[in-house]
Amino acid sequence: MGTAPSNFRWTADSKTLYFNWNPDNKAKEDLYKIAGTSTKPVKAVEKEDEKLLALNYVYNKDQSAGLVEKNGDIYLQNFKTKKETRLTNTLERESNPVFLVNGNVVYQLGDNLFEINLKSAETIQLTNFVKGKKAGKAETKSGTEQDKWLKAEQTALFDIIKKRNAESRTGTRGGRGRFGALSADSKSLKELYTEDKFLNGVIISPDGRYITYKLTTPAPNNHNTIVPNYVTASGYTEDIPGRTKVGENENYSQGFIYDTQRDTVYAIQTSSIPGIKDLPDYLKDYPKELDTLKKKNADRPVNLFGPLWNENGTTGIVIATSQDNKDRWILKLEASTGKFSLVDRQRDEAWIGGPGISGFYQGNTGWMDNNRFYYQSEATGYSHLYVVNISTGAKKQLTSGKWEVQSVQLSIDKNTFYFKANKEHPGITNFFKMSVDGGQPIQITTMKGLNDITLSPDEKYLAISYSYLNKPGELYLQPNKAGAKAIKVTASTTTEFNSYKWREPDMVTFKNRYGADVYARVYKSEKPHPNHPAVVFVHGAGYLQNVHFGWSTYFREFMFNNLLADNGYTVIDIDYTGSSGYGRDHRTGIYRHMGGKDLTDQVDGVKLLVQKYGVNPKHVGLYGGSYGGFITLMAMFNESDVFASGAALRSVTDWAHYNHGYTSNILNEPFNDPIAYKRSSPIYFADKLKGNLLMAHGMVDVNVHFQDIVRISQRFIELGKDNWELAVYPVEDHGFLEPSSWTDEYKRILKLYENTLKK
Repeated sequence: MGTAPSNFRWTADSKTLYFNWNPDNKAKEDLYKIAGTSTKPVKAVEKEDEKLLALNYVYNKDQSAGLVEKNGDIYLQNFKTKKETRLTNTLERESNPVFLVNGNVVYQLGDNLFEINLKSAETIQLTNFVKGKKAGKAETKSGTEQDKWLKAEQTALFDIIKKRNAESRTGTRGGRGRFGALSADSKSLKELYTEDKFLNGVIISPDGRYITYKLTTPAPNNHNTIVPNYVTASGYTEDIPGRTKVGENENYSQGFIYDTQRDTVYAIQTSSIPGIKDLPDYLKDYPKELDTLKKKNADRPVNLFGPLWNENGTTGIVIATSQDNKDRWILKLEASTGKFSLVDRQRDEAWIGGPGISGFYQGNTGWMDNNRFYYQSEATGYSHLYVVNISTGAKKQLTSGKWEVQSVQLSIDKNTFYFKANKEHPGITNFFKMSVDGGQPIQITTMKGLNDITLSPDEKYLAISYSYLNKPGELYLQPNKAGAKAIKVTASTTTEFNSYKWREPDMVTFKNRYGADVYARVYKSEKPHPNHPAVVFVHGAGYLQNVHFGWSTYFREFMFNNLLADNGYTVIDIDYTGSSGYGRDHRTGIYRHMGGKDLTDQVDGVKLLVQKYGVNPKHVGLYGGSYGGFITLMAMFNESDVFASGAALRSVTDWAHYNHGYTSNILNEPFNDPIAYKRSSPIYFADKLKGNLLMAHGMVDVNVHFQDIVRISQRFIELGKDNWELAVYPVEDHGFLEPSSWTDEYKRILKLYENTLKK
C-alpha cells in the first residue's frame, strides 16, 4: 500500500516543513523536508535540521520573548535579538516555565516552584512542599531511652547546644548562619504538607500571588488485572500488569490555594459549584438507592482542570467535570476565598462528550483577552464555539448548524479563530476561519474528503494531510487564503496498490426505525453471486466515524470489503447510533443500552440492501473488531433471523469487565446500574445463538482481555452449542501487528462466508 507522510512540523520562521515519510519501504521512516518555494521533498539531516523546528514557546505579553523546556532545562528566547539564554543547567528536570506579569520567570523543579528575576539573576524558591504530615503534639516522638541519653549528653558536653537551646526557648535566634541556621536576610517558607497523597497540578497566577495545587488520594482496595503472556523469550509464562475494571474506586483529588501574600493555605470549595448535589435521572429505576442518596445529600466528586488565568492574572477559570459524567462546569475562581461562581454549566443525562468537550481534559478552551473566554458546548445538540464575557456574563454562540466544530485554534493576534468542521457534509472536513466577534465562517480548503491541517507559525501556509475514499493520505501545501490552490507534494502509494482499481463505495443515507438519518458506505459487486449474499462491516470504538469521504483508518477492512465485492458479495459499512460526527443525539443514543439502537441500525441497513441492491435476506453475514465484535455477538444472539453467520474479533463479551473511563460514561457502573449492564452484555444472551459464529482474539490483548472470550466460550460449552469456533493468536495484542496473524484471521472470515452464505 505504501506509507503516508505524517508528523508535520514547521520551522520557527515558517520557511521549512518537516515530516516523516517512507516512500522506499524501508524498515523505518526517514525525516523529510520541503524548503522555501520548492514542492519537492528531500531527505533531511535529522540531528542538524531538528534544531530548527518550531518549539512550543510560552510567550510574554508582547510576544517578544519565549520560554521553552529542552532536555530538562529552561531556555529564554529573545525574538527581537534572536538570542537564546539558558536559564538552568542541572541534572534534574526543570519544567512548566511561565512569565509573570512583572517579567520574571517561574519554573517547576521537582514538586516546587522557583522564580528567576531576569534583571538581577536571583533565583527564589516560592513553595516548600513537604511529604508526610505536620507533626502535632500527639504525633511528636519522645524517642527511646537511648535517644534521651544521647540528647542529654550532647547538651552536657557542648556549650553551642546549650546556647541554641536557650535561643530557641526565647525566640532570639535569627537566620541561618554557618551552622545551618536561618540568616537574618533569609525568608522562611511555609511548609505545605502533602501527607500520603500525590501532588500535581501546581499552577501560579501571573501576578505571583496565588499558587494552586491538587492532592490526590489513591483509590483504595482496587484490583488490577493481569494478562498472561505465553510466548516469551524466557520460556516461562510472564504476567503483564493490566488496567482496573469498570466500577472500581476512583482516585479522589482535592484542590488547594496557597496565598503567598497572606502566607496561608485553604481548600478550593467545590461545595460552591451550582448543582453539585444533583443526582442523575437513571436512579429513578432504583427507588431505594435514590432515596438513600437523597437523604445522604452529599456533594458529587468532581475533577478540576486549571485554573486557566487571564494575561494580567486577575481572573482564573476552572473547568470541572463530575465523576458521574453528567456535568461540565466552567467556573470563575474567587482565589481569595477558594469559592466558585458559575460561568457556564452543561448537563447531559447521558454523558458529557463531543468534540472539544471531553470530560477527561479541559477541552477546547482559552482566553481571547483579559475579559473574554472561549469554549465549546453541545447545548444546541452539536458541538459549537462560544465566547463569554467573564465581567458581564454575556455569552455569544459563534458557530451554529447541524454540524460539528472538531478542533479550534486562536490566531497569534487573537483576532481570528481557525477551526476544522464538517459543515458541508458529516463525512467531509474542511478548514475555516472566523472573526472572534463572530460572523460567517470563511472556508479555506476545498478538496472533497478529509483535510487535516498543520498551520505554519506565521499563519501564512497550510500543510494539509488530505485523503479520499480510495486514496490514502498525501501531503498538500496551500497558502492560507480562501480560493488558493492546494499543491500535492507526496506520492506514497506503491505500484502494486495502484494496479488495482479500488472502489469508490456508494455514499448513502437511510432512515432508521426511529426516524433518524443514518449514513453508510455500500460496496457493490459487479458480478453478484447467484445467492446475492451480503456482509455488514461494523467499525470499532463505538464513538468513531468511518462513513466519510476520506481514507479509512480501517484500511485493511476497506481492502477486504473490495475483495468480498470481487467475490460476489454486497458490503455495507454503517455509522450506527453512537458514531461520531453527527451530534449529541447520535452520540448518546446508546446510553444504558449498548446493543440497542446501534444494533437495530445494522438490521435497518440490511433492509436497505434488500430493497435497493437486490440482496437475499437469507444470506447475510457481518463482522467487526472490538466494539464491532461486540455488535457482531449481539447480532448473532438477538437478531439471529437476520444474520446467518458472523465473525466477532477481539470482542467485548461482558461490559462489567471493560475499563472504567469508557464504560461508565455509557452504562454508569455495574453496582449502581445493573439493568444497563445486563441488557448490554452479550454473555447474557449466549443461549440464543443460532447461526455460524467465528470468534478471534489475541491472547495478550491488554485492552479487551482474552478473559472475555474465554468466559463466553465456557458459556457455549455449558449451553451445548456446537455452531461456533474460536481462533486464538498467542502473540497479538488488541490491534494485530504480525502480517501472518492478519492474513490468518481474514482467511478464516472469508472461509466462513464462502461456506455459509453461498451454500
